[in-house]
Amino acid sequence: MTTKKEREKKVVTTNRKAYHDYEVLETHEAGIVLKGYEVKSLREGKASLVDGVVLFSKHEAFLENVYIPPYLQQSTHVFDYNPTQKRKLLLHKTEIDRLYTRTREKGFTVIPLEIFFSPRNIAKVVIGLCKGKHAFDKRETLRKRDIDRDTQREMRTR
Repeated sequence: MTTKKEREKKVVTTNRKAYHDYEVLETHEAGIVLKGYEVKSLREGKASLVDGVVLFSKHEAFLENVYIPPYLQQSTHVFDYNPTQKRKLLLHKTEIDRLYTRTREKGFTVIPLEIFFSPRNIAKVVIGLCKGKHAFDKRETLRKRDIDRDTQREMRTR
């Protein structure tokens, strides 16, 4: 059952590859510092999180390699726009410190999972503390998903 808050959020893009390649241990919502034309481009539903990663420096979190294309209707005064530029994330200091210490451990990384607009029309990103999967873990996940799908199909036919 979804809550009213979840129903009102408008998802722009999700990182489906992250769920395949990583085991998501915990998630956090964070605000993103964007320029106006980047927000307009997100509203059109154009973004890619495939190569995105969250990096930390000087007690701040930054979103890197997330592709937000230029807004086509903007005036031509923005010539040096980099679609994969570094964007600051808005998190509490305790969350940043805890995520930073976890990423210092072997095998852990922080990855963007979803970009959405909140009910108040604020662009936010869901980031996840992830641990990489091995090839046999990926196969096991696919096997479990197939078994669950088959059991659901059998239950529907009965």
